[in-house]
Amino acid sequence: MMRLVMDSPDFSGVRLAYDTVAEEYASRFPDARAEAPLDRAMVDAFAAAVVDGGGHPRVLDAGCGAGRMSRYLTERGCRVDGVDLSPGMIAMARRDHPDLPFAVASLTDLPFPDDTFAGVMLWYSIIHTPPAGQARIFAEAARVLQPGGHLLVGFQSGHGPRDVGELYKALGFDVELERHNYTADEVAARAGAVGLHEVCRMVRQKRAGERDGQASLLARALDAAPG
Repeated sequence: MMRLVMDSPDFSGVRLAYDTVAEEYASRFPDARAEAPLDRAMVDAFAAAVVDGGGHPRVLDAGCGAGRMSRYLTERGCRVDGVDLSPGMIAMARRDHPDLPFAVASLTDLPFPDDTFAGVMLWYSIIHTPPAGQARIFAEAARVLQPGGHLLVGFQSGHGPRDVGELYKALGFDVELERHNYTADEVAARAGAVGLHEVCRMVRQKRAGERDGQASLLARALDAAPG
């Protein structure tokens, strides 16, 4: 797939916010226990699809943060590479998971050749990109995904932006951070626009302590054409 050339949003504020809170974030979320059982079930289904696909189960955890979900995927048989926009988060990932490879990179410009991965996971990593920047993220995910590979996207369900900087300010961090809610139909359409076909979706109501409902979508790339 050819790399699409389009303007990228300015992520400098997102990078700064996560660099600022990286150590606190890694401490509060060391593993996948914060995920609801339904959310983990979708990650399990993704990992199983990759591992059972018959090829090499290499997965990109795109927007890996401090690496907690990279570890979760590794424990389920995937060979994981993690990338994140925040050098601070990558430092925490390397500290806490020294056996896994992590690199600083943007979701809009992934440092990998075409058709590298059997799976790509965007686990709550599209949420800080406004609608106008979503197409490039999905195009890059599809570009590095092998024929027949799987994409998993996790996100807050709904419409419009939310101020999440206030949550960190309550912990003593002076950061500005906005996230965007999307519907499962919107995410499915973006995956479809880059040639990926929906396998299944999960949409659930918010739990105690959550501001919004949560959703995830599993999609698959077409197999390579014969000959």
